[in-house]
Formats: sequence, C-alpha cells, structure tokens
Amino acid sequence: VPQLGPQLPPRLTQQPWHLLYSTARDGFSLRTLYRSGARPDSPALLLIRDTEAQAFGAFSASAIHSSSGFYGTGETFLFSFCPELKVFRWTGRNDFFVKGDVNLLMVGGGSGRFGLWLDGDLHHGGSQPCETFDNETLSHREEFCIQDLEMWGLA
Repeated sequence: VPQLGPQLPPRLTQQPWHLLYSTARDGFSLRTLYRSGARPDSPALLLIRDTEAQAFGAFSASAIHSSSGFYGTGETFLFSFCPELKVFRWTGRNDFFVKGDVNLLMVGGGSGRFGLWLDGDLHHGGSQPCETFDNETLSHREEFCIQDLEMWGLA
C-alpha cells in the first residue's frame, strides 16, 4: 500500500487506509468480499498474490460491489509488482472499469478480454491485455491461482 500511495488520486494520498477483506481472515468468497465493502463513495484497493508469488491488483475510485453493468471512473487503474511497480491507467478507449456478480469480478475489458478477472470462489483469476488500460498481463500466466487477496478501503 505505501508504494501505491503516490499513484492514487491526490485527494486520497494522505488518507488512512484499512483492511476491509482478507482471504486469510475472511475466507475465499466473492460474496463476502462484496459484503465487506466500505461506503459506496469510498475507493477500494485490491491486492492479489498468486501461487507463483506475483503481486498485482486494481484500484477503483468507487467501492467494489455487485452490478449489472460496468461502473467506475477514469481514476481506476491496474498495477503489477513484476518485479517493480508498473501502473496501467485508463486509455480513454472505453469505460469498462469494474463489473461484478456473484460468479465473476472483472476490471477492464474490450474485445472479449479482461485486464483482471476473479472467479466467485476467489481461487482462480486471469489477466490479459485490454483496451481499457492497455496493460500487460499482470501475472506470469494469463490464468492464475490466488494465494492471498486483500481489499483495502479508506478508514
């Protein structure tokens, strides 16, 4: 979280963050992640470590929740620590920021590809280059197994 501070929108850089959800504490469930969300207007930071020890994730300017359509703003971004921090910001090509239901959470998209997706039991996910963020694959593989996942929100 400290390394990501300078990448956040300026209004959030001095705000205290706290852990809303952790697979280590709360189990592996997308439904539980949604229920753990902060106030609707509170941003969220998803941090993921896969079983190959790669760390990556997403920042959403609004709380992560179940939805029928895409939501979010151009402040949303993807990031990877492979091996140093790389941030992938909105390209302006589409507004496929965040969308999720009980079976799938997606961040970024276009042409049938998602910058980051997580399944409903938070055991598997994937990452592909997408139009929203023009990102690299965040993990070493396009599909990965999740070892740890945390969601942080503003205190």
